[in-house]
Amino acid sequence: MEKLDFKKRDKPYYSGKVGRFDRIDVPPMNYLMIDGEGGPIGESYAPSIGALYSMSYGLKFLSKTELEMDYVVGPLQGLWWAEDMNTFIAREKDQWLWTMMIRQPDWLTKDDVEQVRTAAIAKNAGKKEPPTSEELLRKVRLETYHEGDCVQVLHVGSYDEEGPILHKMHHEFIPENGLQMHMKHHEIYLNDPRRVAPEKLKTVLRQPIKPA
Repeated sequence: MEKLDFKKRDKPYYSGKVGRFDRIDVPPMNYLMIDGEGGPIGESYAPSIGALYSMSYGLKFLSKTELEMDYVVGPLQGLWWAEDMNTFIAREKDQWLWTMMIRQPDWLTKDDVEQVRTAAIAKNAGKKEPPTSEELLRKVRLETYHEGDCVQVLHVGSYDEEGPILHKMHHEFIPENGLQMHMKHHEIYLNDPRRVAPEKLKTVLRQPIKPA
């Protein structure tokens, strides 16, 4: 059984060069998504990530066993925004809102998601402290997201060191090329921060754009 790997098949969307801003057209993609607020310091962030991965691996198992189509669970991604986007550069995380997401193959449907959700809730039933709450599992949704024209750059280092490159992207490269920001700031996490030192973390920083 051939295994689909998004990072290998669609390499331009998961790569880049440090300090180089690339213009890229991103097609519609399907994601499992969950929303929250308060940045990665918020109480709901880690449990929400847990729900997202629980559903993602449930879908992978369903796809492999019932549909006979296998794939690698994609990297964690996040859409981040705030009333004042300068809070990103200032790293004022309590002001942030987010949608965390994991890409899914086009062949999976909302019916598949509901089947996996029902199984996950049933698995947790009766446990005094379930690893993932039913409330969060029910917040996970399958949605098509289309960004289109974007600027992206590869950042290597701690997440808290993104400020300077984001400032350059938002306030120099984009306006100097007759463009303006459009939609939400997008980050793609290519490493697991639990296993990789902060200075070696690789993150694709993407910003949808439109003519100024």
